[in-house]
Amino acid sequence: MSHDDQRTRVRGGPDLDAAQIAGLPLRHPRSTLRWVAATIVLLVVAIIVYTLVDNQNFQWSVVGHYFFDQEILDGLVLTIELTAAAMAIGIVGGILLALMRMSANPFVAWASRTYIWFFRGTPVLVQLVFWYNLAALFPKVSIGIPFGGPVFASGSANTLITPWVAALLGLGLNEAAYMSEIVRGGLTSVDDGQVEAARALAMSFTQVTRKIVLPQAMRVIIPPTGNQVIGMLKLTSLVSVIALSDLLYSAQTIYGHNFETIPLLVVVSIWYLMLTSVLSVGQMFLERRFSRGVLARSQRRVRTLNAEAAKA
Repeated sequence: MSHDDQRTRVRGGPDLDAAQIAGLPLRHPRSTLRWVAATIVLLVVAIIVYTLVDNQNFQWSVVGHYFFDQEILDGLVLTIELTAAAMAIGIVGGILLALMRMSANPFVAWASRTYIWFFRGTPVLVQLVFWYNLAALFPKVSIGIPFGGPVFASGSANTLITPWVAALLGLGLNEAAYMSEIVRGGLTSVDDGQVEAARALAMSFTQVTRKIVLPQAMRVIIPPTGNQVIGMLKLTSLVSVIALSDLLYSAQTIYGHNFETIPLLVVVSIWYLMLTSVLSVGQMFLERRFSRGVLARSQRRVRTLNAEAAKA
């Protein structure tokens, strides 16, 4: 047998030519484990689907009847409005707190740290109940000069702090503490050398922030902010404890009369799943936009600035 023939011989098997050896598929060492895992997953999914269809206690006819009930839809609208308003307060407050935290003034930075420490350290439910019962601590709310100065406006706390206002304050102020850390993380992710190069070319603070810092920081800020929006949507369900007619409270009101607890909770769960799915898709598109278009333009500006700085 020639040396070439020996090279094409498979150990412990018949002689194969090079074409046959090249055509043999490689078997993945974990292919069997993959098939077993896939079979288990499909079996679990089949069991879940069968349970949902076969168990008559879900009462899908009742679910369909109340899915577009006017009271449920009103609660859904309030949930969306509360989510948007609370996130607006959280984002604006978070930006302000992040800038304060990064301030060179130690008192301003300390105030920001204290705010973040307090609102992240106490449960949201406690904060909601606290704001709802603020009248027990301050029966009268006044606006004016402190320490005995003149009062410009005043009113009863029971009138001013409605369930909507209490929910907005509890959720929005709490969210600001978390958003501040997200914003601060995004701003600090930008290389200081890029900012210094832009300032060396006599760019103003606004130009540096808008053209250099924000496009790159948004790439870091958007993913966790999207998660916070989705979390806020679900967190609004806590306002049911202060009798605000959100999606969950509306369902509770209905099943408190007809005792169809499970079908109404299924309705609520489906609506939450649909809303979070829409928000997830929106987050995905925003991430793609800032990851590709905006970041690419920012990097081109940075390269231009570095080239001009090198010439100077």
